[in-house]
Amino acid sequence: MSDVPQQAQQDIDAHALHEQVQYKNFSDLAGKVVFITGGASGIGRAMAEAFAVNGARLALLDINAGLLEKAQAELQATYPGIEVTTCVASITDEVAVENAVADVQALFGRIDVLLNNAGISMNKPTLELAPADWRRAIDINLNGAFYCAQSVGRRMVAQGSGVILNTASMYGTVAAPERAAYCASKAAVVMLTKVLAVEWAPSGLRVNALAPGYVQTALTDELVRTGRMDYDALIKRTPARRLGKTHEVATLALFLASDSAAYINGQAIVADGGWSTYSYI
Repeated sequence: MSDVPQQAQQDIDAHALHEQVQYKNFSDLAGKVVFITGGASGIGRAMAEAFAVNGARLALLDINAGLLEKAQAELQATYPGIEVTTCVASITDEVAVENAVADVQALFGRIDVLLNNAGISMNKPTLELAPADWRRAIDINLNGAFYCAQSVGRRMVAQGSGVILNTASMYGTVAAPERAAYCASKAAVVMLTKVLAVEWAPSGLRVNALAPGYVQTALTDELVRTGRMDYDALIKRTPARRLGKTHEVATLALFLASDSAAYINGQAIVADGGWSTYSYI
């Protein structure tokens, strides 16, 4: 098995991200208030960087206070004058979510974009999947996404505008063995996205889902390290012959949150290097 190279800055290829967004194609995002769950690391951290480059005001929510503090300090050092606030909370706690959203609303006066990104993996044979594991995947990946969307959605409907991007997965659109809880929870996020899109569109909101394939993060590194993911087989199975990068998902989020995507609503946008298109034998 090949080694997966460790990323220098906790899952974020900052140089590649700057190459993608330094020219600021998304100037309409400047000044927008962007609420990011799971914003302290991985894809959420890359999203924070991408929106910071484009002049957004950021609210990062995560359960890890230490990583949140680190992310805030790094963003403020890299982009002097940027507004970044943080909220330590679990998205499975609907009261904590409501309190965090209310605090951000009070601070900034509005919320323009919700990047509903926090989630976990669950990769176990179905006959060995404990009820607690099933409940944990559903509670974080689905219930947490709902609590955040509902709380932020109330504010967006009242203000008559907003964009919500739910992080689903390619495994919310295709099946795989040993991922019953994960596939079920992410498929539910895709359908939740569609329901909210058609329900809230008349109020000026757009709701879409990001459906990434395998992206190199600390999570995938851990799956490889513990033998729960075969890196060589994964690369061979992926037509692009590589894993995705966090900045690639972040720049997709930039586009979908921007006015350039103003007529895209209720869609699950798959970014998986061709994985779900390829009928592999």
